[in-house]
Amino acid sequence: MYSFRYDCRFSAGSARRQVVILVLALGVLSGCRDPQNAEPAEQYDAGSPLRTRLLTADQYTNSIAQVFGEDIADSILPPIPPMARTDGLLASGSAFVGVTSDQVSQIQQTATSIAAQVVDQEHRDFLIPCTPEATEAADSSCAALFLEETGRLLFRRPLSDSRLLDLVQIADYAAQQTGDFYDGLSLALEAMLISPDFIFIADRAEADPDAPGRQRLDAYSLASRLSFLLWNAPPDDVLLQEAGTGILHTPQGLARAVDRMLGSARLESGVRAFFDDLMAFDEFNSLAKDPLVYPMVTGTTLEHAREQTLRTIVDHLVARQADYRDLFTTRKTFMSMQLAAVYDTPAGEGWMPFEFEEGGPRLGLLTHVSFLAANSHSVRSSPTLRGKALRETFLCQRVPDPPPDVDFSSLEEAEDAATAKERLAVHNTNPSCAGCHLITDPMGLSLENFDGAGRYRETENGAPLDIAGELDGIFYEDIAGLAQATRNHPKLSACLINRLYAYGTGGPVSLREDRDTLAGFEARFAENEYRLPELLRDIALSDAFSRVRSEESEDRMHDSLRMKAPAERAESAMVLASMENE
Repeated sequence: MYSFRYDCRFSAGSARRQVVILVLALGVLSGCRDPQNAEPAEQYDAGSPLRTRLLTADQYTNSIAQVFGEDIADSILPPIPPMARTDGLLASGSAFVGVTSDQVSQIQQTATSIAAQVVDQEHRDFLIPCTPEATEAADSSCAALFLEETGRLLFRRPLSDSRLLDLVQIADYAAQQTGDFYDGLSLALEAMLISPDFIFIADRAEADPDAPGRQRLDAYSLASRLSFLLWNAPPDDVLLQEAGTGILHTPQGLARAVDRMLGSARLESGVRAFFDDLMAFDEFNSLAKDPLVYPMVTGTTLEHAREQTLRTIVDHLVARQADYRDLFTTRKTFMSMQLAAVYDTPAGEGWMPFEFEEGGPRLGLLTHVSFLAANSHSVRSSPTLRGKALRETFLCQRVPDPPPDVDFSSLEEAEDAATAKERLAVHNTNPSCAGCHLITDPMGLSLENFDGAGRYRETENGAPLDIAGELDGIFYEDIAGLAQATRNHPKLSACLINRLYAYGTGGPVSLREDRDTLAGFEARFAENEYRLPELLRDIALSDAFSRVRSEESEDRMHDSLRMKAPAERAESAMVLASMENE
């Protein structure tokens, strides 16, 4: 179907460049062969749409570390383009990300670096399972041995015979032209590392023998969905073997696999990744406080604030398997010396378990520096940002953006007010502002005992703070009241389930098609005393998680095509980039 012309008159300086062009083209075009996905799925209710999503930066790094080792993974910056937060998650936005020609170039440069390290003298003896007969010539058998297993791990499924043959031919051809077996092998590896089959997680479907006319994820797609949900990493060798033998498509085999993964220490990484995404902690990468106003808050302080909250979440939900809702009232956390100045408490070296004093103002995630500082301005606190974050992050209630024609003149006149409550009272006099601020400010004002850095204070500009408030009909007098109202909010657990199911299936949920599925998860979550491992197990074992839902309308069909478009755009961009360099 595809033909290439090669100029066999290679010079020493041009050989590698021309071989890279060949590698790019063959690596991409062979990735387009997927006749099994040509037929659309049959329509039925339970399940999720087929999706193609880009690896996140962490998933890219974790993949390299799992296949080639931590040292190689640590030596590179993942060449993953920015993602738009969609329905509260970057993970959901990954289903709508394309790759530009510039980003393709970054992907190739990173692939070149990784491949060169894999075959260098420091790594080749334990990463390549064979030794060529002669290092200055091609060796098809040795190349095939390495490429077959490495391709299986990188692509998260076995290579087809034709795909493996293409890659071996690349390695042999490059070795002949460069006079170096390892040079040739590195170029074949580079082809896999720039392939959409590695860069994208693409769901594939097959007929469901237990439900005529319906479709399910094939075993390897299910393995990937499980591993990225629970571990934020690709399937390990055991899970790929279980996929290959069909064990994952039996109830007992799937349950054993999920229980093994839930019992692994790697579950911590998966839980951390989900909550880091849920709480938009990626914004810490650009967060900064005015050093004149908050001299004790440095980049390291903010980095530790993020880490403190993630450690608290993992300890509470994974180590102690406690009630999810109690994250908003618990006083147990961790403390480091870098954070101690902000919390005004003593601390020793390193991270230590810590518990805020009973009856004090600190309890739950809403009083962590991570939440308070991230949802504030650089020079002062922001009740509006904090209230908005509470609703959108933990209750899945979207707060509309301000209208474009807002008149801010009255707000400027209120800048001399002593407290935020006095400043924000102006919003209630402006009809275009009042509606949104009434659903954000009452909770945000209840956190005004904490300044823009998250430090506790009794007054603002010498004026006493009134922190009484209300959350959806629940009135309270203090911070503890807000924490309890949040903990008991009927939308709290439903929001977690919505986001977790979207995170696991690779895209936003549909409140119409997924309503009954989500309601079932919520009922069982309550029965299991709101323990996260039980919820993860319930989602992973559900029919909805492993079955495919076809699109039932023209609009949803177009949505599906848009979700598949990134891989196609990536393939086109890679081919164009390779041709431009020829």
